[in-house]
Amino acid sequence: MNSSPVSDRIPTLADIRSAAARLDGKSVVTPLVADARLSAAVGGRVLVKAECLQRTGSFKFRGAYNKLSRLDEKTAARGVVAFSSGNHAQGVAAAAQLLGIDATIVMPADAPAIKIANTKSYGAKVVPYDRQTEDRAAIARKIASESGATLVPPFDDPQIVAGQGTVGLEIVEQCAALGVAPDIVLVPCSGGGLSAGITLALATLTPSAKVHTVEPAGFDDTARSLAAGERVRHRNLETGLCDALLSPSPGVLPFQILRRHAGSGFVVTDDAVLDAMAHAMRNLHIVVEPGGAVALAALVRHKAKLKGKTIVAVASGGNADPAALKKALGQTTD
Repeated sequence: MNSSPVSDRIPTLADIRSAAARLDGKSVVTPLVADARLSAAVGGRVLVKAECLQRTGSFKFRGAYNKLSRLDEKTAARGVVAFSSGNHAQGVAAAAQLLGIDATIVMPADAPAIKIANTKSYGAKVVPYDRQTEDRAAIARKIASESGATLVPPFDDPQIVAGQGTVGLEIVEQCAALGVAPDIVLVPCSGGGLSAGITLALATLTPSAKVHTVEPAGFDDTARSLAAGERVRHRNLETGLCDALLSPSPGVLPFQILRRHAGSGFVVTDDAVLDAMAHAMRNLHIVVEPGGAVALAALVRHKAKLKGKTIVAVASGGNADPAALKKALGQTTD
């Protein structure tokens, strides 16, 4: 099994730039969109990083491709295995397809149908599990042990974090092109790979900017971990609207980075998330899934802390279940 313990080496800006070079021509440089309505609501300037327009519909492709593209020929021939509720699954499957690598993905049986179907469409084998009674990581480790495949973690890996950090690199470059510098960057957070990667890029290139993680209520383990100064778990055993953000605790490596450089964590309600999804469709003309909409939701929920600031909100994914979109458009107060 090629799944040794995760390295605790913290990636550097050089690692992020190296990832950007590997992703050149493979990933999308997603747009930074001005949001006039939310700018007025918070009395500042709001820019939305539309990572929902990324290949596979989320930022996850970046880290997956950076990781898989570094496997040597012999290792790649044994395949890869990953576990994910959907977006990491699609990112790994798409990267594997591009690189000619066999991929097996362990996914919850109740994951959104669109995410399961998309993962299969990239040629990956999907192994379902019951998230209430089974351990997805244990299942993936068993598959890797039996097949010799490389285990590709969703966030606890330096190459994954560096790949996600290219989002931060683009934010800095795009803001500079607009002649602005972000004061605050709001990032959806589950295990913390994206927020940690963005934090690393900004800490070096724009140290005056502060990254705040955003999570749904009931699944706010990162916010509570940052407040406690140590990793804690949420005890919510239910599924939630934001299916992409249900990790029970922040990753070991991401939390090292976030604890050192990030600001406090923000928490939003499901109703705020639904309003944010509808806002994105009606005002920005983009589809954002619930987990990808939490940063937008935080702009109104936490506007007293954001007043007068230049803010970048990352819309991290767009693989929205039709039922969630219908619910958002039906109940919104936007």
